[in-house]
Amino acid sequence: MKVRRVVPGSGWLALLGGGEFSFEETEDADRAWLSKTREGEVVFVPAASGSADYGRHFAVYLDEYFERHAELLPIYRPRDARRGKNRQRLAAAAAVYLGGGVADRLIDAVRDTPVIEGMNDLLASGGAVVAIAAAAQALGARARSLFGGKTLNGLGLLPDVVIEPNFEPGHDRRLRTLLRSGGSCGLGIPAGAAVLVAPDGSLEAVGKAYCLESADGALETLPAPSSTP
Repeated sequence: MKVRRVVPGSGWLALLGGGEFSFEETEDADRAWLSKTREGEVVFVPAASGSADYGRHFAVYLDEYFERHAELLPIYRPRDARRGKNRQRLAAAAAVYLGGGVADRLIDAVRDTPVIEGMNDLLASGGAVVAIAAAAQALGARARSLFGGKTLNGLGLLPDVVIEPNFEPGHDRRLRTLLRSGGSCGLGIPAGAAVLVAPDGSLEAVGKAYCLESADGALETLPAPSSTP
């Protein structure tokens, strides 16, 4: 299965379903996206949660488990995201990691700002964009708002896809409903699992992940890659 990406280039997108890195629940997924990531700094963006502590704890985890350096990029509000230097910082990184939290917050903070351009520059040059939980959902065509059960336009890095993180295959109604609001396919990604989107749009599952090619279609399991990254 392949999906359409807005930005061509040699970089990878990594969509993590959720889980606590502090309890090693995302270790396999993190190992997988790091294997696709060039050498250099990982930049953590806290806009979805608003928590600087989250970024600091993530940096400690990445150093202890993978010997990779991460730095917090303090983007919380649109005025932070409009600073041109933040685009330059993102474009120069090896990867950007969008921490989990609330999709509305992330979308409101970075939509139509240089942050999006910086992530596009990063993907075009071979860097990785990684997002977990609500941040992963925000990268698609539509996202579920925290308020009133509404949906809103996502950031559209995957313009035809909707993403349901913390997915449970026995309870797929939320993914089907989200897909009906826009998009041509849906990805259901359980906590601890991930979907890696290759430069050509092909998908690699880490753990068990699922897809819908229509809102009323059969739920299918995404194939794992032929060899583990």
